[in-house]
Amino acid sequence: METSLLQNNGIEALPQFLTSLAIGLLIGLERERNPSAKAGLRTFALVAVFGTLSALLSTELGSPWLLVAGLLAVAGMIIAAYLSNAGEKIDPGTTTVVALLLCYGLGAMIWYGLAKLAVMLAIGITALLYFKPELRGISQKLTRRDLVAVLQFSVLTFIVLPILPNQNYGPYDAFNPHQAWLMVVLISGISLAGYAALHVVGTRYGAPLLGFFGGLVSSTATTMIYAKHGKGNQAMLNLAASVIVIASMVVLLRLLVVSAAVAYGALPSLLPVLAGGMLFGLAVALYNWRKMSKATELFIPETSNPAELHTAIGFGLLYVIVLLGSAWMADIAGSQGLYAVAVASGLTDVDAITLSSLRLFNLGQLSEQQTVTAIALAFLANLAFKFGMVVFIGGWALARQVATGFGAIAFGVLVGLFAL
Repeated sequence: METSLLQNNGIEALPQFLTSLAIGLLIGLERERNPSAKAGLRTFALVAVFGTLSALLSTELGSPWLLVAGLLAVAGMIIAAYLSNAGEKIDPGTTTVVALLLCYGLGAMIWYGLAKLAVMLAIGITALLYFKPELRGISQKLTRRDLVAVLQFSVLTFIVLPILPNQNYGPYDAFNPHQAWLMVVLISGISLAGYAALHVVGTRYGAPLLGFFGGLVSSTATTMIYAKHGKGNQAMLNLAASVIVIASMVVLLRLLVVSAAVAYGALPSLLPVLAGGMLFGLAVALYNWRKMSKATELFIPETSNPAELHTAIGFGLLYVIVLLGSAWMADIAGSQGLYAVAVASGLTDVDAITLSSLRLFNLGQLSEQQTVTAIALAFLANLAFKFGMVVFIGGWALARQVATGFGAIAFGVLVGLFAL
């Protein structure tokens, strides 16, 4: 198409220019809100169209320097605009400069057949610009220890993980160093996302989000803190019960995401079990939410950063132990041995037995039904452990409130399990 544009009216290039215009308007709409920005809605739209035009002319004339010259012209224009007001106490404009150059580049990408990627990047850039206060809040609310933990985790993920041997070792060929650490990265990454969101969002958006993010980080820690605050406090009963139930429901969502990433083949059988628990639990959580007092005080669960080195290594060791134990018990005692390991390990940690079962399923050592049953039993054991914690820490008044939600979740899981 490009080589013939100079030989006809070039109207077939109109969709590319319209897409560039839309991208520029999208990013410019966000910059227009910033009173100190020297480029707004119209400037960004024109620069995006200019990027596409420069790419078109560069292609037609066979001179890539036209595209480079256009980029330099845009950069010089916006930098000069800010230098002309250098004496004023305004935003130095580095963000706007970079955003404008990116907008030019996105316009050029559209001409080179990368429209879908350009649109996705434009949406991401706009979101990055819009959520400036929230992103700044992350660096202010995370402690030095949190940042060190994230750096440690990044080193172990992007430096150590690639060099670990991707080969099976040990009995039953179940242990694979690369795969084992990959599971640690997966679980720690999900937990870290919840941990960061929990501390950034805080208690501003009420019990549902608090329970959701608390469940992503640690449903056990969330249960413990709200069982403690719900004890003997009538005003806190409904709120504490709702947060605890929501946090336990999120465990099912975690398991669903992990299963889809690790062993997609087991998902058709696992989905009814996990979805059943979430749907029944959601009905009870919504009922409790309607009875809740909106003025009740919320508390953020006290949890350690899941990206800390000792936490990640501890989970890795637990995963390997449960993996080898499950393979061994399944070999010498069949399904009963596997299920015994699932119940025992699930009392305190569902992730390890879930990942272990999925790993053995991928190796062909467990059937689909055995895998789903082991995961369901581990979750039910964990649910029973947390209910005992509520009884012991929060007392019977809170336990009765939680029992309805936990019972609904367990019933949904069992219905899905027996439907297999």
